[in-house]
Amino acid sequence: MSNYLHRGFETSELASRTARAQKIMHEMKLDAMFFTTEPNVRYFTGFQTQFWQSPTRPWFVVVPAEGKPIAIVPEIGASGMAQTWVDDIRSWPAPQPEDDGISLVAGVLNALPSRYGRVGATLGIESYLRMPVNNYLALTSLVNKEFVDSSLAVHELRQIKSQAEIEKIREICRITNLGFDKIRDDARIGMTEREICKQFRIDMLQAGADECPYIIAGSGPDGYDSIIMGPTDRQIEAGDVLIIDTGAARDGYFSDFDRNWAFGHASEQTKAAYRAVYEATTKGFEAARPGATTTDLYYAMWRVLEANGALGNDVGRLGHGLGIQLTERPSNTATDNTVLKPGMVMTLEPGMVYAPGKSMIHEENIVITEDGAEWLSQRAEPELVVINN
Repeated sequence: MSNYLHRGFETSELASRTARAQKIMHEMKLDAMFFTTEPNVRYFTGFQTQFWQSPTRPWFVVVPAEGKPIAIVPEIGASGMAQTWVDDIRSWPAPQPEDDGISLVAGVLNALPSRYGRVGATLGIESYLRMPVNNYLALTSLVNKEFVDSSLAVHELRQIKSQAEIEKIREICRITNLGFDKIRDDARIGMTEREICKQFRIDMLQAGADECPYIIAGSGPDGYDSIIMGPTDRQIEAGDVLIIDTGAARDGYFSDFDRNWAFGHASEQTKAAYRAVYEATTKGFEAARPGATTTDLYYAMWRVLEANGALGNDVGRLGHGLGIQLTERPSNTATDNTVLKPGMVMTLEPGMVYAPGKSMIHEENIVITEDGAEWLSQRAEPELVVINN
């Protein structure tokens, strides 16, 4: 495992990603793929910076049908990009609203061999263009090729993780588990959600996380009604149930799982709901194998929840892909039907409304292997943990 804990990736890893993309381009009859977002730029170049937090400057990478990626970046980032495996780097003094790199990108695309006259861009599902729409429209008018949607193909490319990627996710899951383990000792009645989450963040950072950009908390008497809000300044009282869901990152790869606790005591109904989502996770794991589908995972988990009196599921899905982004395709839904393959990293996230205004959500991280699945997160306790601090 230690071979994969160093920062970044070997050039061979990035070259393999590019080669796989070029195979897809041949199948889709594309002369190039055009990328603008941080995850995709980083995926093909290895370029990693916090500067993406600034919306002022656009960044572009073109992966041609043959050869290495070409980066078209603001001058402020040229030296950083030069530290990657990319050789061909074009730059301009951004921001330059009248032509913010558009003519440079057009020049690169027009100079490529035009075998098919088509360029792939992430225009569709779970994708976006990190550039002004007007600039994209201007680019399409300057390039003598047709722009077509390649978003689904790019999602499918990134779904299959290398061993190096898997080990990075395994490491951030280990770190996240360490943070969760400390909550049982540190959290106590009278603390606020915000105070508990602040200490949780500190613990993960001290354990080796680079950042913890997603930490939510929900609490209430014997249950909670939301898993996307908080943390708030609400004080924990005896009889409360608390959920914390986190996405921590190390070296650009995410964990994404949650834990539940009761304080002082919990009703039998709430304990039973916890057992139901725990058992649903078990059934989801057992169904996770190559050749099965995300819909198989969904029904394996939903049948357990339904049998235990679920009034509904307001999350909309029972897990999703995970990796260079906190949530990736595919989704575990009744209609997704994505075929599972070795190397796919998934979350199992069964959730149920078990009483009016009360939900119970449980989440773990797994990787699909050649003959089944493997836990990446260390499983939670099979019974709801009650904190009596």
